[in-house]
Amino acid sequence: MDLREEIRAALTAPGAPFEVVQEAVLGARLPVFRQRPRSLREMLASSAAHGEREYLVHNSRRISYAQHLALVASVAAGLRQRHGIGSGDRVAILAANCAEWPIAFWALTSLGAIAVALNGWWTADETAYALQDSEPALLIGDRKRLARLSEAGRNPGVPVLAIESGFAALEQHAPGAALPSQEIGEDDPAVILYTSGTTGRPKGAVASQRGVVGFAQCAIASAAEGAMIEARQNTQRADAPQGERTPPSTLATAPMFHVSGLYAGIVMYLFLGGKLVIHSGRFDPGAVLALIERERVTSFNALGGMGPRIAHHPGLANFDLSSVAHVGFGGAPASGAVQQMLRNAFPNAQSQGIGYGSSETVSVPATFQGADFRAHPEASGRIAINHQVQIRNADGAALPDGAEGEIFVRSAYLMREYWRRPEDTAAVLGPDRWLATGDIGRMENGLLYINSRARDLILRNAENVYPVEIENRLEAHPQVREAAVHGVPHPEWGQAVKAVVVAAPGAAPDAESLAAWCGEILAPFKVPSEWEFRSEPLPRNPAGKVLKQVLAGEAQSTFAPE
Repeated sequence: MDLREEIRAALTAPGAPFEVVQEAVLGARLPVFRQRPRSLREMLASSAAHGEREYLVHNSRRISYAQHLALVASVAAGLRQRHGIGSGDRVAILAANCAEWPIAFWALTSLGAIAVALNGWWTADETAYALQDSEPALLIGDRKRLARLSEAGRNPGVPVLAIESGFAALEQHAPGAALPSQEIGEDDPAVILYTSGTTGRPKGAVASQRGVVGFAQCAIASAAEGAMIEARQNTQRADAPQGERTPPSTLATAPMFHVSGLYAGIVMYLFLGGKLVIHSGRFDPGAVLALIERERVTSFNALGGMGPRIAHHPGLANFDLSSVAHVGFGGAPASGAVQQMLRNAFPNAQSQGIGYGSSETVSVPATFQGADFRAHPEASGRIAINHQVQIRNADGAALPDGAEGEIFVRSAYLMREYWRRPEDTAAVLGPDRWLATGDIGRMENGLLYINSRARDLILRNAENVYPVEIENRLEAHPQVREAAVHGVPHPEWGQAVKAVVVAAPGAAPDAESLAAWCGEILAPFKVPSEWEFRSEPLPRNPAGKVLKQVLAGEAQSTFAPE
């Protein structure tokens, strides 16, 4: 038994903090933690132990754990008594990041209702589609997004509660109220998160109470496992002095309607007893750096293009970023160059980490951080406790180490289904609870590597070309801030490789020098033959993924300006 196996066995043994047992979950026998909150409401109730410690900070509003509990109980009572919301009812939230967002979420899930997290970047058409699809009993929205609907002549078709004019009444509805007490099942639906919709209409991934709780508990177990391994290996953990002396705090830059903002932000930091500093609106590097300095943020997650924009900000050196002990990545793989860029920007944050997951997996099936991540910067993590991962070929057969194929995931925390889409659900989720992710990757020495979305594969003259490999090389060039690669039609080869490059501030890279740079380590057929240079950031969805169909001119972005 190697060190990793030994430590995992100790952590999950009978009587251990993360003891694992087998239980029936939606018709399958799966590993779960013996000691666990049985609902989000139970998790919320346990947060009372944090008392006057701050949980939410938004603009001038600062809300302690004790205040948050009281607000949630009042809002839940108001939703039940004023709007008739109860178990199984769907309530949509359509708003920018704000303190009311998590308060509404905790109130809804405490009632056993289903929080429908609507994408705040959607146009009126996309929003109207999701409202029609989910049929909520109530829409809680901010003025800007509600106006977007009305200006486009779209009637929500459901009762509406505007945050700016109606939410305060819910917060004041029942001072001193207790949390709801009706029964909530672990596998009851808790959240509908809509897929990013980069192709076709978005689908609503239904997460259970168990799944959302499991996201937080599995992440904490993975962090504990990694810390124990590093301690046994006598690895100096640069984040230990700062990160373990004070409660953790994070900057909520990811949208709260996304996995990273909701599960890794709202839910995770309540479970940790940490502080969630809320940044509203589109990502603004200067405003983000100012918030990190002011609130002494200890953890920052650089989704998609956030990392390069922070690292290249002209005023970076003027901010005190010494509190940041950890930098995480998500939304899309981060190249080694981007990782180093963030290490330079946050010199006290030698602890970096990454995770692989989606709205469908709910929890994070693969993750790692610290020295392990630094040693394997191109990997997406090691398989987390209570998760199984297989790489399969087109016929569904499991592939050996090193072979590329589709990534399949199995756990107790997977989505229940796609909302009202039984055929789509059956196409990706088997009765044995194995999920076909649609992602292409491989397992190698216990590490999961993500190569590309299957639809991103470029077929050039019968040769498979994975864009991420070229993107990583381009982003390692000192004159490149970010890059995206996609296929374009070619009369002889079928497809040619095209690179879209955003130059670093003050730089002017050219196609010839970048092609030579790529050709130093990549086969000739992988070197882009077509180039496009831009000064504006690449178009991305709220998850940080580049909208390659938009780059290719095959679609227009459906995301409204903030």
